[in-house]
Amino acid sequence: MSDKPTQPAFVLIQPQMGENIGAAARAMWNFGLDHMRITSPRDGWPNQKAVAMASGAGRLLDEAQLFDSTADALGDRTFVYATTARQRDLTNPVMTPEAAMQDAARRSAQGQKIAVMFGPERAGLENDDIARANALINVPVNPQFPSLNLAQCVLLTGYEWQRATADFDATGMTMAGTDWADGKDVESLAQHFEDRLTDAGFWYPPHKEASMKVNLRNLWSRLPLTTADVRMLHGVLRQLLRGKTPD
Repeated sequence: MSDKPTQPAFVLIQPQMGENIGAAARAMWNFGLDHMRITSPRDGWPNQKAVAMASGAGRLLDEAQLFDSTADALGDRTFVYATTARQRDLTNPVMTPEAAMQDAARRSAQGQKIAVMFGPERAGLENDDIARANALINVPVNPQFPSLNLAQCVLLTGYEWQRATADFDATGMTMAGTDWADGKDVESLAQHFEDRLTDAGFWYPPHKEASMKVNLRNLWSRLPLTTADVRMLHGVLRQLLRGKTPD
């Protein structure tokens, strides 16, 4: 267990405008956050409009990590929050930014690697992305106008992270010789089950296959899995199907 929380990664999923990426970088740096990840920016990368808007926070953009997919961007993370203003057809814990960052600080001090996802400006995160989150962050805003600008959402979350970590009292967790499962571990487990269920003809009726897969992926994200848990579940599935299907 570390004495203090380590920074979360702020992950911008398919951001559209360079200006918003730059403004998000400024918002992060206001609170000392410098771990930015970006997936498939619409207008390409690097982006000069982002650099111009960052104004003093350009180092964040220079060091920002670029990924092709949400799964890749979250691959080394062990607990993920998704910001969303809409009700979803998925089952997830929902927190205010304040509660979420307090929770994130506790988890980080226990050794978990935290990420916070922010969706594209026009429509926010898709269900396929949110299914990879362990919890949702929902801002209690005017229900007649719930949409927040990307940089505003980043600023609000960064502010709550600073508040949560200013005077932090860490609590322990006994890990019994294992570590928290990261995104790659959970993705591998989810794919293993999905493949074997496909072999078994589980996805029925066919028109519900896509939503069933998202719901199953969402189930794995809600579980606080360790690497030992993941290995055991892989082994359970292999043993159950031994001699029945190719593995």
